[in-house]
Amino acid sequence: MPARRRLGILLSGSGSTYENLAERCADGTIPAEICVVVASRPDAGGIARAARLGHPCVVAGDPAPALAEHGAEWVAMCGWLRYWDPPPPWAGRTVNIHPSLLPAFGGKGMYGLRVHRAVLAAGCKITGCTVHFVQGAYDSGPIIDQEAVRVQPGDTPETLAARVQAAERELYPRVLARLLAEP
Repeated sequence: MPARRRLGILLSGSGSTYENLAERCADGTIPAEICVVVASRPDAGGIARAARLGHPCVVAGDPAPALAEHGAEWVAMCGWLRYWDPPPPWAGRTVNIHPSLLPAFGGKGMYGLRVHRAVLAAGCKITGCTVHFVQGAYDSGPIIDQEAVRVQPGDTPETLAARVQAAERELYPRVLARLLAEP
């Protein structure tokens, strides 16, 4: 069994992606322990989740000091809505999940329902989600894996978001488990 890595979480919103990863760490699917949660906003719903799950939580615009203090080896962005180009030691060890098949519908300001509205407005038949390394410009780091989701006739941004989020809940833990198991 691979050694458990120390995983830092960055979030700005409700923390549902974070809680999914926490559950997968707890059941052993992801060989990691969450060592710190960094929220970019004091009103982020993920703060209450961190308290309930027993993870230390810090509110900060720059996550690096908290990640360093808590010994994070890897970082998972879970709806972090601030620009952050990870410095060493997290360069090449910070991942994000985006609700589209990058490079389509990525970049600054493209998150949440904004992405799904754009997908529908463009008439796409396929969308999905992408796990990528975080580096440089928004959503521009190397793609690690993707999962396709078919756009259904009559989809709304909300119905499409629900199906993409279901794909994210499977893809993100699978990719993290693979990455964190590597020596």
